[in-house]
Amino acid sequence: MINAPVPPLVLVDATAISAQRGGVGRYVEELVHESVLADLSVVVVCQPRDEKAFADLHCDLVIAPRRTHTVFVRFLWEQLGLPSLARRLRATTIHSPHYTFPFLTRRHRVVTIHDLTFWTHPDRHSAVKRIFFKFWIRASARMGIDVIVPSAATSTEYQRVTGANENHITVAHHGVDRDTFHPPVPGAVSTFARAHGVESWIAFLGTIEPRKNVVPLIEGFKLATRDMAERPSLLLAGAPGWDDAVVSAIARAVDIGYDVRHLGYTPLADLPAFLGGATVVAYPSEGEGFGLPVLEAMSCGAPVLTSRSLALPEVGGDAVAYSDTTPEGIGRALTDLLADPIRRNALGTAAVKRAARFTWAACLAAHRAVWGI
Repeated sequence: MINAPVPPLVLVDATAISAQRGGVGRYVEELVHESVLADLSVVVVCQPRDEKAFADLHCDLVIAPRRTHTVFVRFLWEQLGLPSLARRLRATTIHSPHYTFPFLTRRHRVVTIHDLTFWTHPDRHSAVKRIFFKFWIRASARMGIDVIVPSAATSTEYQRVTGANENHITVAHHGVDRDTFHPPVPGAVSTFARAHGVESWIAFLGTIEPRKNVVPLIEGFKLATRDMAERPSLLLAGAPGWDDAVVSAIARAVDIGYDVRHLGYTPLADLPAFLGGATVVAYPSEGEGFGLPVLEAMSCGAPVLTSRSLALPEVGGDAVAYSDTTPEGIGRALTDLLADPIRRNALGTAAVKRAARFTWAACLAAHRAVWGI
């Protein structure tokens, strides 16, 4: 039971994050973790399935009704139950970390807008998602709600598509947990390789969705390795999304002798070996509001190949390699990297140094300025 809070108090609505922690889930958990370390007055409300995960962070916690795992009930609870909870707790700020927010409340509202790809890459989202999220993004601007974005590129896009006042926008770069994402010890890489029956591999990490450009990555991988006597594997890690074309692209590659696999969701503990042990980490996304997988791979000392789309150069800087997003462009860039171990080593060293600039403590500091706490 939570004692009567002393204002100011922030209520963080974590009910929208997915059960399998992608970028948004890790953002929320790391933000809460830093808030606990800073001894801030923050209360988290989450779905019942996430109770243990947040309890392990030792934060003040409220469990939302059980049926909030369904989209409609969660949305209805956000509009009615969340404001009621904020009143009971005497919260001064409600932070909604995933686009939507309660309309009917007098509390200070803060919302995180992760990207504007509903405008920049509309064909990569379903019609329902485009309509739904465009409405909420525009509403945040019309209502003058304080918005947090993860990159300057996202801030620019948000202002461009909504005409929002820049005084209501704060850039808070994501961080990287270097206790989790660090260059792996050789034994860990060997263990991962044995567990998956591979000797060398190119890695991809991210939700399998069209915007991540996985099918062109598979085709580019085939172009880059077709003449190699000993080909690396292509290992795709991440939760299944809605890119059905990936399944058939994998099957076509396997049928003609390439080792391409979708590993599915990979535990955090395995990611340093998976990323840091890869010959190359390839993330040729068509557009990112930040690009957390790129930063995490950099922190693991991996040579990273990504695209120049939206915020990705803001993260990678000169410490990563770039390609366009076509199969041919990805194939050429992979060919160059696979043939140049000296460049790969230099990129890996530079990546660790650059990744160290991005911290969750700095991310929290930017949030605190908006929260007023």
